[in-house]
Amino acid sequence: MQRRQFLLTPALLAAKPAYAPTLSGAAYVFTQWLGREKRSLASGLDEIFGGFREAGYRQVEITSNLLAGELAARTAALLKQNGLQLPVVYQGGNIHDADAAEKTVDSMVELAQQVKPLGTKALVFNTAPKAQRGRKTDEELARQREAMAHMVKRVKAAGLNLLLHQHAPEMSENSREWRDLLKVKGLGVCLDVHWILRGGQDVMTLTRECGPRIGDMHLRNSHNGVWDEELGDGDVDYRAVAAYLKQIGYRGYLSVELAWEAGTKITRPLVESMRRSRVYAEEVFGVKA
Repeated sequence: MQRRQFLLTPALLAAKPAYAPTLSGAAYVFTQWLGREKRSLASGLDEIFGGFREAGYRQVEITSNLLAGELAARTAALLKQNGLQLPVVYQGGNIHDADAAEKTVDSMVELAQQVKPLGTKALVFNTAPKAQRGRKTDEELARQREAMAHMVKRVKAAGLNLLLHQHAPEMSENSREWRDLLKVKGLGVCLDVHWILRGGQDVMTLTRECGPRIGDMHLRNSHNGVWDEELGDGDVDYRAVAAYLKQIGYRGYLSVELAWEAGTKITRPLVESMRRSRVYAEEVFGVKA
């Protein structure tokens, strides 16, 4: 038995992937900063991508509005100019209304075709809530599942993976809507960690539930429920999250996605907060940007 156990050990070890996540920075907070400055995206593109480089990031995650119209060519040029890679792009849309679902799926496929030449590996998608934030009916959830299944197949055919993102509405009723969409085969997960907390669910419970399906995680933190200006220790125990990811040999993306809200105290330049967030993530998750 000892010899047999010894012979099996290398195979068992090989079955578990080595922990090797990729750290990236998300552009969302830069768009908030431009909004506060009452400036357009076009006017701030150079500062967004230059800011990532200055803060020490080599990988970035952006929302699809930075690739719209005339911004697309400039974004592609600035990525190259600043030595940045674009592994993940985010876009949301309505897939619970019959009239909107097909257009949303087509839009995601077009986005996949647009960003693949930029080296993008995955698209992140968040379902739009109902007007007035009402509860989606069982029929609407079924429509979402069907549309998502089509989206997964078509995005994969375009050469990219599709990851499901979530905000607070999908977390209600014990994550009713989110869990329903996870029935779709081939659909990965982009776990927005703080939105789990804000949606009234337990971070580690849901992280463990979908662990093998996670391809991306959005990271921000808060104190007393209010988002912090930088990623650090706070209401979410990121050290527990990191320990679990190391346990399962996580190889997806870790995206520092800062965000500001009314109570967020801004005490330093955004680029410095992004830099400090990178240093914190590198230390806690044991990874280098």
